Formats: sequence, structure tokens, C-alpha cells
Amino acid sequence: MASKTDQFKSPDYFQLDELLTEEQKLVRESVRSYVKKEISPIIEDYAQKALFPEQIVSQLGELGCFGPTIPSEYGGGGLDYISYGLMMQELERGDSGVRSTASVQGSLVMFPIYQFGSEEQRKKYLPRLASGEWLGCFGLTEPNHGSDPSNMLSRFTEDGDQVILNGSKMWISNAPFSKIAVVWARDEQGEIRGLILERGMEGFSTPTTHGKWSLRASATGELVFDNVRVPKSNILPGVKGLKGPLSCLTKARYGIAWGTIGAAMDCYDTALRYSMEREQFGKAIGGFQLQQKKLAEMITEITKAQLLNWRLGVLMNEGRATPAQVSMAKRNGCEIASMIAREARQMLGGMGITGEYPVMRHMMNLESVITYEGTHDIHLLITGMDLTGLNAFK
Repeated sequence: MASKTDQFKSPDYFQLDELLTEEQKLVRESVRSYVKKEISPIIEDYAQKALFPEQIVSQLGELGCFGPTIPSEYGGGGLDYISYGLMMQELERGDSGVRSTASVQGSLVMFPIYQFGSEEQRKKYLPRLASGEWLGCFGLTEPNHGSDPSNMLSRFTEDGDQVILNGSKMWISNAPFSKIAVVWARDEQGEIRGLILERGMEGFSTPTTHGKWSLRASATGELVFDNVRVPKSNILPGVKGLKGPLSCLTKARYGIAWGTIGAAMDCYDTALRYSMEREQFGKAIGGFQLQQKKLAEMITEITKAQLLNWRLGVLMNEGRATPAQVSMAKRNGCEIASMIAREARQMLGGMGITGEYPVMRHMMNLESVITYEGTHDIHLLITGMDLTGLNAFK
């Protein structure tokens, strides 16, 4: 497929750029330029063929998109959370799978090693992950336990200075190409612990998941543990229980809240431009009331989400954001992006289902994004519990 020029223009209906620092705007522009140059020209082709563009791993590392909030002494960017959010927004504007690659690496692999790992683990793994030399993945979801990780079956037993791990994980982004995996499993006392597995450990395999209609340019797989011997020095010493993986998910959900707005912006921008070029009944379809209604609703929801995300970023920077606030932003971003993608697809008519425009790809990708890192319904219940103090999960 011949590559088309990326003509994206970012909507900013309420002059939100005035709330950003020069550094934050510079970070956004560098990632936006990268997406226009390296992602947009190739992504439709990779998605159509269901291939993962492996070259993006070193590119994202070089760009500083892996662990941008991790201190620079460990190879991270030492940036603030609004800069991180803007990075994820721009990456997902290119493709949700590209943003997933960065989200998993930074929030689900580097963050737990930084937050809960030993100094030795930090020095060994973080710089290689930050640079993109190594790709990592995060093993929490199991075939029978998605929204309810507290009932995970993966377990390990002690054997001298090693542990022996058995079990499996499913729907794991980056798994087929990962050098390491941060895996959550129960010890002999039933406590959930984090372990760092390395590719090549005997009994550890990462079968690829085929047949996806969504995130087709992202690598998804399983993690299978068949009596895998893991050195005790690879256990994360700083956390026990579900608090470990859930704190990682809070960081990842924050990135998704911003990322989904990138996908929404791309769909809106595509629909707006198409509505000015496509003529029916003697005039551009952008001149018809129903098309204007769609565009007006899209930009309103994008603007509301931009404001929500910016305020959440301020709270994250101040260490005051709650998991429930992050949860609300993740659910909202997914919901409005999915709605905007569907409306944009309708505006494009038959052209909307082709790879000539990015809308259908975004629309299918968002079906995964609305499910992973907590489904739409689970996030509603998190908000509900925060409001009432009553637990509807049990």
C-alpha cells in the first residue's frame, strides 16, 4: 500500500496549550514528529498483515518513550507525568498497539522494578529496558482470571536458592518479543509476589496469540511456566499482595487515559478533513446539519477529556492522584474515543472501512483498549465503590 502523507492537525478548542510548559510541548512535538515520520507511513500495512514492527522498540527507546518518569540515573527520562501523558497521546494517535508497547515497558515492567525491586535489579534491568535494548512484558491476567486477579492460579515453591514456578498467563502484550517478564504468582504461603523471568529459562515459553481483529500491529502472546527455575534474587523484594500489580495498573491506566484521546483526535481530524472534501447533493457533507452535529459532539468530548487528563496529570505530579481518579479518566477516555471512532467511521461511509483511512483500525484497536487494564464495567464499579464505600465486586 502506498504510504500517504500524515496531515494530522491537533485540535485545541480551549487553548489548553497555554496550560503546558515549554518542555511539555517540546516532548509532545518530538513524539508527534516521530509518529508522522516513522509510524503513519507503515502502520496500515503492518496492521493489515498482523505483524509487529520490531524496529519501533529501539526507536521508542531512543526517543525516551520507555519509562519517561523513571529517574535518569536508571536510564529513564526523569520527566513529569503530563509529559508522559502527552507522549502516550501522540503514540496512540499513531496506533494503540504502538502506545501499548510503550505503556507495558514503562508502567508495567520498569515501574515495578524501580518501585519494588532491589538496587541490583534496578541497575541490571532498567537501563536496558529504557534504551530499548530489551523489551519486557507483564504477566498478571490468566486464562480463567481476568478482572479477578486475586484468584490467580500461578504458583511457585522454594527449592534452595531458587523457586519453581508453574502456571500460565494470557493476553500478554509484547510477550512474543520480550527478553524479560515481570510475573505475578503465589508463594507457598499464598502471598502474591513479583518475579523477573528471563527468556531462555528452561520451561518458560511465550506462544503468540493469532487471529486478533484488534491491536493487529501489536505482539500478543501467552506466558507458560512449566517447572521454571527462577533464582530467589529475581523476586521483587519490596512488595507482597495485590498492591504490587494494582499499583502498576494505576500507572498504565493513566497512560491509557491520555492515549485514547490521541486515537479520538486522529478520528476527529480525519472526519473533519473528509467532511470538507467529500461532496454529496451538490455540496461538501460538512455543510449538512447531522454531520456538523457529529463533529461538534466529537470536539466537545475531546476537549472535556483533555481537561480531565491535564488536571489528573497535575495531581499525579503532586502525588495526590487517587487510583479511583485514574480509573475514571481511563474509562472516560476509552468510552469517548470508541464513540468518536464509530461516528467518524459513519461519516466516511464505505471509505471508513478501508485501510486508506485510519478510522477502522482505531475503532478495532479501541475494542481491546476498552477491555484491558480494567474493563468499562469494572471501572464503573471502582468509581461506585469510591462514592458509596460499598464493594459491588463480591
